[in-house]
Amino acid sequence: MTEPTQLADLSAQRLTAGYAAGEFSPVDVTRETLERADEARARTNAFTLIDGDEALAEAKASEERWRSGQPAGPVDGVPTTVKDLFLTRGRPTLRGSLTVRPEDAAWDEDAPAVARMRESGAVFLGKTTTPEFGWKGVTDSPRHGVTGNPYDPGRTSGGSSGGSAAAVALGAGPLSLGTDGGGSVRIPASFCGIFALKATHGRVPLYPASPFGTLSHAGPMTRDAADAALLMDVISGPDWRDWSQLGPVAGSFRAALDGPVAGLRVAYSPALGWDVPVAPDVAAAVRSAVETLASLGAYVEEIDPGIENPVEAFHTLWFSGAARVAEHLDAADRELLDPGLREICAQGERYSALDYLAAVDVRMALGQAMGRFHSAYDLLVTPTEPITAFEAGAEVPAGSGHTRWTGWTPFTYPFNMTQQPAATVPCGLDGDGLPIGVQLIGARHADALVLRAAHALYTSGVADIPRPGGS
Repeated sequence: MTEPTQLADLSAQRLTAGYAAGEFSPVDVTRETLERADEARARTNAFTLIDGDEALAEAKASEERWRSGQPAGPVDGVPTTVKDLFLTRGRPTLRGSLTVRPEDAAWDEDAPAVARMRESGAVFLGKTTTPEFGWKGVTDSPRHGVTGNPYDPGRTSGGSSGGSAAAVALGAGPLSLGTDGGGSVRIPASFCGIFALKATHGRVPLYPASPFGTLSHAGPMTRDAADAALLMDVISGPDWRDWSQLGPVAGSFRAALDGPVAGLRVAYSPALGWDVPVAPDVAAAVRSAVETLASLGAYVEEIDPGIENPVEAFHTLWFSGAARVAEHLDAADRELLDPGLREICAQGERYSALDYLAAVDVRMALGQAMGRFHSAYDLLVTPTEPITAFEAGAEVPAGSGHTRWTGWTPFTYPFNMTQQPAATVPCGLDGDGLPIGVQLIGARHADALVLRAAHALYTSGVADIPRPGGS
């Protein structure tokens, strides 16, 4: 695959190599990337904020560090975006909600991952769109409207990190930070043709704690697995504000990319053994990706993990979290909420503590079942989504019969309940030219292994899909 000719299309690792060699500067890259950000906002409504002046000031400071041979870290000078659920110093975090008033907070603190990136010299272009409080698998909100798909703006970008996925796909920064409580980095990455990793829970510290509890993870959204590994080396640094963070990583995620795929035990499950109709184009593309893993020397077996769909337990946990989000709102503010969010808040308020604990029991049993499964298999491979992107502005596809977003994304939320690392890699386009993703799931703490297998798919050409128009 030939290298892109425009600076905004280069990977983060290629950018930093170019800075070190004096081929181009962070200022040049940031100027071009800001143009892409403006285009992405116009095409897809991917941004809640673009701060060009601040980004150029950060780029100029980075340029001086590179010129003196003292870069601040692995992503110094790399244009980056941040989902508007992360606290970002000097910029409001509005969470897609009219109930959040910018004047009510000082906005003087960075979330842990943002702080680690700032320390490493990243250039922050702006903040990307999310559904209100990240509650659903598509991206539209009362505050910022609908975010479209870079391949077809009339289709959804997915969610809840839809703005980040659209921005990365359109060249508005090679790196973005997203959150994932039920698929929220993997869904939009699959729909928008990029890479995303939901890291093992606690691997990327989170603060403030999510109202959705330990379902919520953080992770990188990038154009390839190598850039995700680079970003993981930065954002997995410790932060005392997250009491559930994991201990230090042994070694580098980037270094782990070069390990072999040959000999890995791969379980391929076309639909997790559930009665889920998978679109023929999706099924074919995912099977082809699995065959590539086999050609690289992995031992592949078509087998289901033997788990039941935990959707009702997930709803109990998720809707209870939503109720917690809205607990402090008065009647007038509740009327400002997304109607779907208001509905699940009301449902969450009806659950008892015993209902919640029963859902926790389901979650623990699911985690044990997957732990047992991974004692025999290194990776579980599924479609990321059984479908491709549908109409923008709708929670569910027209005529699907689903009432909530969980109905059409059954392969993502189970692995939030188990806290396992899970990634999505683009593996083709459907007949309408829309991206398809393959999901790679590892045992808890096997983030490096998931990244290694994903990187192998990139180097083998599986992920070489046409970029969306305008990039």
